[in-house]
Amino acid sequence: MGFHCKKTLFVLFGRLIHSSATTPRNSNSNSPSVDFKTLCRECRLKEAMNALQTMSLDGIPIESDTFACILQACATMKAHSEGKQLHAHILITGLKVNVYLATKLVSMYSKCWHVVDARLVFDNVKKRTVFLWNAMIRGYATNGFYKEALAIYSQMKDSGTRPDNYTFPCVLKACAGLESLCDGMKVHYCIIRRGYESDLFVGNALVAMYAKCGNLENARQLFDKMPQRDIVSWNGMIAGYAQNGQFDEAIELFQRTELEDVEPDSATIASVFLACVHGKGRSIENARQMFDKIPERDVVSWNAMIGVYMQVGQCEEALKLFHQMKAEGVKPDSITITSVLPACARLAALQQGKDVHEYMIRNKLDSHLFLCNALIDMYAKCGSISDARRVFDSMPQRDVVSWTAMIAGYGMHGHGKDAAALFLEMQKGGTMPDHIAFVSVLSACSHAGLVAEGLRYFDVMIRDYHIVPRMEHYACVVDLLGRAGRLHEAHELIQNMPFEPNDSVWGALLSACRVYHNTELGEHVADHLLKLAPENSGYYVLLSNIYATANRWEDVEIVRKMMNERGLKKIPGRSDIEFKNTVHSFLVGDRSHPQSEEIYAMLESLESQMKAAGYVPDTDFVLHDVENEDKEHFLSYHSEKLAIAFGLINTNPDTPIQITKNLRVCGDCHRATKFISKIVDREIIVRDANRFHNFKNGLCSCGDYW
Repeated sequence: MGFHCKKTLFVLFGRLIHSSATTPRNSNSNSPSVDFKTLCRECRLKEAMNALQTMSLDGIPIESDTFACILQACATMKAHSEGKQLHAHILITGLKVNVYLATKLVSMYSKCWHVVDARLVFDNVKKRTVFLWNAMIRGYATNGFYKEALAIYSQMKDSGTRPDNYTFPCVLKACAGLESLCDGMKVHYCIIRRGYESDLFVGNALVAMYAKCGNLENARQLFDKMPQRDIVSWNGMIAGYAQNGQFDEAIELFQRTELEDVEPDSATIASVFLACVHGKGRSIENARQMFDKIPERDVVSWNAMIGVYMQVGQCEEALKLFHQMKAEGVKPDSITITSVLPACARLAALQQGKDVHEYMIRNKLDSHLFLCNALIDMYAKCGSISDARRVFDSMPQRDVVSWTAMIAGYGMHGHGKDAAALFLEMQKGGTMPDHIAFVSVLSACSHAGLVAEGLRYFDVMIRDYHIVPRMEHYACVVDLLGRAGRLHEAHELIQNMPFEPNDSVWGALLSACRVYHNTELGEHVADHLLKLAPENSGYYVLLSNIYATANRWEDVEIVRKMMNERGLKKIPGRSDIEFKNTVHSFLVGDRSHPQSEEIYAMLESLESQMKAAGYVPDTDFVLHDVENEDKEHFLSYHSEKLAIAFGLINTNPDTPIQITKNLRVCGDCHRATKFISKIVDREIIVRDANRFHNFKNGLCSCGDYW
């Protein structure tokens, strides 16, 4: 770790330790007699609800202020059920829902993640105050409905209501969420006209918006001109630098906080961790050492460290820290879950993902829009598309991300027709597909071989939705054509692109050349790729595979020498399987596992049964100029076969075996797994780098199209 980075971390944690030692703790004193407002203020919701019921039974009139008080407690506690009961009680008692109560109801529903209910209350109020407008805008913005937040802001201005210093931070949050610099600059102009630029909260939101939209120059100018700054101001600017890859600037600005006697908080940790891990002399180990030295770690500290593990791809460590966090009595929040669910997804750790889902239900986090979206993605990537659909169907409200996640899930499982049907349902329901939604449906068509449908969606995107195709759309269409064997059409599309294709576009075509043994076109494509991405070893391997399939062993050797000269190595195939909340990993020919003896014995037994059933190893997938017998031996111990054998030994015979492969599953392993699924009468689910393969009774869900 670099000297400056290490010094920065020690300074940060030294100041945090000093802060925790000198900050007095709040004491909880229980008064023998507490009134109703005190119960609400202290969020003693059950007692407050009982008190309200007693008042009602005793015939005591309940005023708007009383309901407002307890609705505020419901909002704080995210107690949607109790809040809805109160709303019903208000209506039953005939109490008029005035604009003051409506504002409290909108706020309560929004904080409980039920924005649709909040909007129903809002729409039923004729004369709206700035407070009600602000509550609705805030509700949309904090729940991730950024476009809706901007739409309400526009309606607010059209109604003649003047935005205030509470309006603008929420609107700017929506602009930042959409990364819409254009909208953000329009709001900034309005802020200047209204004279709110010097307001601390507005200034903080402006800095954060410009930073999130990548305009660090404007963000820094605003930051430097702020008449007063608090820790939120500093955090916004430091985070902006860190999130945009300017790690040295982030550390330098943090060091200024000490000179200006600004006390860092837990949120500062996230940005400083990120900067130190990715900056000069990067070292996550030192960051972890510093984290372990914090005397009293709050949820933000834990979230920061879990987030750093996710940033560097150490998903297993992120999950371990999550379990440690719970064991130490720190309650994970929605931010924690947004890091943990992707960790489960990447590892295909289905059981741990289900445990997280159960935690969300127990803690009333399962209605939050962006967490539900993450759940759909997790279940789909963990192989349980049915669970993903159950979450999708149970959502109280959905945005375009929800639909896109479910469509993408169907796509990676090869259910192209289901993906297309859901896309149509989204359109009919009034949700406008964005460019990412089209990427998902195009990819789904590609994996399912729905060429005509995919080309139609590409045309619809341009003609009906006026979305200009991006690089990823062209990559999908090239992949769509390439998988179907229409290589020359795919090549023609690349040549006619309005901008220079990148390596993902050419790479899709090179993969197709490998599948369809088109050596001539493969050489041409590889020539482009090795210029565009000379450090990507995968493209050299693909070219080598093309040559090997054509028995051009001299050319294979030339490609290998090129890799050696450039210091490149082939990424080793790795297969993972989760068992009892632990992920077991295997490499080709791996004998490091404690159960290796049993695993290899199982494989030998399976191989005998497979050959008796008609299995012949496909030695084309061992790209060495050696005898077939040696090739067969090499094929026997591919990582996915080792993982399957482990699953057969350790898991219940009635349960599916699920493994994850970091590369595309090879043709021989695909064929072998079909035989194994029939011999042992087990469902075997394999997630490779491209998609899911569901093997059952000797067949694969991909229909041998992958």
